[in-house]
Amino acid sequence: MIRIAITRAVSRALEHCELTHLPRRPIDFALARRQHAAYEQALREAGCEVRQLPEQTDQPDSVFVEDTAIVLDEVAVITRPGAPSRRGEVESMAVALEGLREIVRIEPPGTLDGGDVLRLDRVLYVGASARSSVDGIAQLGRLLAPFDYRVVAVPLRGCLHLKSAVTQVAPDRLLMNPDWVDARCFPGWEPIAIDPAEPHAANTLRVGDAVTYPASCPRTAEALRKRGNDVRSVEMSEMEKAEGAVTCCSVIVPV
Repeated sequence: MIRIAITRAVSRALEHCELTHLPRRPIDFALARRQHAAYEQALREAGCEVRQLPEQTDQPDSVFVEDTAIVLDEVAVITRPGAPSRRGEVESMAVALEGLREIVRIEPPGTLDGGDVLRLDRVLYVGASARSSVDGIAQLGRLLAPFDYRVVAVPLRGCLHLKSAVTQVAPDRLLMNPDWVDARCFPGWEPIAIDPAEPHAANTLRVGDAVTYPASCPRTAEALRKRGNDVRSVEMSEMEKAEGAVTCCSVIVPV
């Protein structure tokens, strides 16, 4: 399978990013750029064609492209981010996806962040977070019903997005932080708990059989390797200061 990974150059305004659960710390822009380039290389090594969108100097969080779109086999949903400061990121993603998918949109007053959406087979689990509203989740359900997808809202506690708390690491397994999400919300899936010393370890990016994973969580990475996962660690320290993670920095489009 050919996969396109849509990314965006790191904004030099990244230090002015939105923050919800973390204190503001200095961000090394040059290091962030280097780490992002290494992340893109990891995507290439996992079999992706990387298409980098231009920097948006006036959009601090714009490197986190995942929040602007949900790409499925049949359709792409252009979101309406919950943080008003991020809504200027959306149109360029819509343009990037033209010709690759039919485009549908979340409309005001609904809000939805792509980081809240975890697709498992024909079910899309959506975090009921501060960024994704009841109306936005309901709109997603209506938009995807014609394509035979089911949308299920999932309660969260103490984290920004659903994929901060849980991601898929194997055909039948989920990696999760049980303090942030309840495993019973995902019937039929085997839950794997992160190492308690690494609360942000549940966010992984699975492309094919490869799992791109933050180098800041070595204990959980080793546990995944012992279970047979092909774990490929990348440094994400500067993105992590901005409440970003490995899923946040790309939109994967199978073609």
